[in-house]
Amino acid sequence: MADEALLSEPAAWRVTAAAASSGSPLPDVPPPPPASPPGSTGSTGSPVSTGSLANTGSPANDSSPAKADEATGGSPAKADEASGGSRRRTGVDPVKALMHRHRELCERAVDALEIAAGLEAHGVTDRTAARFRHRDVFSLAEEMYARVPRDSDIEPETRHAVSEAARGRRPVWAALALLPGTLGALTLVGLDLTGGRLRLAVGAGGVLAVSAALRAALRRGPLRATAHTVPATRAWTCWLLAYALFGDGLLSGAVAGGPDEAWAPATAPLLALALAVAPGVWCAQLFGAVARRRLASSRGLEEFAASVRPLLLAVFALFLCALWTLIGVAAAVLGEAAPYAGAGTLGALLLLARLLTAHGRAHAPAVVLGAAAAAEVLAVCTVFAGRLPGCGFLAVPVETAVDTWGPGTVPGLACGAAALTLLVHAARTLTRASAHAPTDTAP
Repeated sequence: MADEALLSEPAAWRVTAAAASSGSPLPDVPPPPPASPPGSTGSTGSPVSTGSLANTGSPANDSSPAKADEATGGSPAKADEASGGSRRRTGVDPVKALMHRHRELCERAVDALEIAAGLEAHGVTDRTAARFRHRDVFSLAEEMYARVPRDSDIEPETRHAVSEAARGRRPVWAALALLPGTLGALTLVGLDLTGGRLRLAVGAGGVLAVSAALRAALRRGPLRATAHTVPATRAWTCWLLAYALFGDGLLSGAVAGGPDEAWAPATAPLLALALAVAPGVWCAQLFGAVARRRLASSRGLEEFAASVRPLLLAVFALFLCALWTLIGVAAAVLGEAAPYAGAGTLGALLLLARLLTAHGRAHAPAVVLGAAAAAEVLAVCTVFAGRLPGCGFLAVPVETAVDTWGPGTVPGLACGAAALTLLVHAARTLTRASAHAPTDTAP
């Protein structure tokens, strides 16, 4: 038992015992350290061992615990804090990295929905959000919005000012939507009451006035363009409107072997389209407002798309009902045949093209409008080309369609196919959260 106790003591105390038994003078030995309970830790947080105390006299080993204590001020808490800080510095915060990547989006966002729409526009899906430990893009956007530093005293005032300005501008664009139809009706009245050069001047002035009113109505409100409009879009739109005014008469005369004389323009389609600007703007406002509310209540991109797609179809059907009613009224007032096929499909095509442009999708409308205009030009050209020797077969499809269903078949098929294409495209793009991202200026 004595031997075991001696072996269990530190080396310095064994030297003292040996010197005492031999009768030699005792060396200077430091006092023994206080006893510590089993499992206790030293200054570095590691258990005390016999080997570590026995090797305290080694120069190679003196530096490690001493320097560790010296670096941390001799405090175990500081040592733990230092080691934890190093672990935190080496750790990666994926959400912070994502915020840095989309720093401008996070800084200018007025709410979490705008961040969610921006992330979705950059290709972030719910599956991508799962890698950031979030169930969907919306919850990821909420964390990103919450972690962006803001001045809570200034932000509510800014939002209040924007909302007040939006309420102040809302009656303006709602009234501007009525101007094209009103000026168009006044122009037709002026043309009916005048003649000669005065009538020509009234017609030219009316076209300029309606164009200016239409431009003003589309520069404000829910149909204002948020993306750069392709210049060719205006050219194709002007051609389609010109065909609605003169195309049916030209095609009828060409099929009959002429035209041998000037034909009367069809004013009912243009009047109906001018009057349809107001319901088109109001339907666009309804679609945007309801879609933004559903964006706020949705908890996933798929859920939002599934709720907005029926809304888009319902609003589009509502506009078609209003447009067809206006076509019938305009045709009855002017004493013309109601061009439901031509004017109806053209109005649907123009609404979808402008709705896509207003939500930042300007390329597809330009391409589809150009295709519709090219189809109408091709139809007229094939009729005239069929008069060449040996080329009569070129005019057979168009002549058959005009003889069977009337001259409105050509614009009906061209604009109808284009409108259906844009409707499918709108059902894919306008049901995304990125298409309804809040803007800095209210409509």
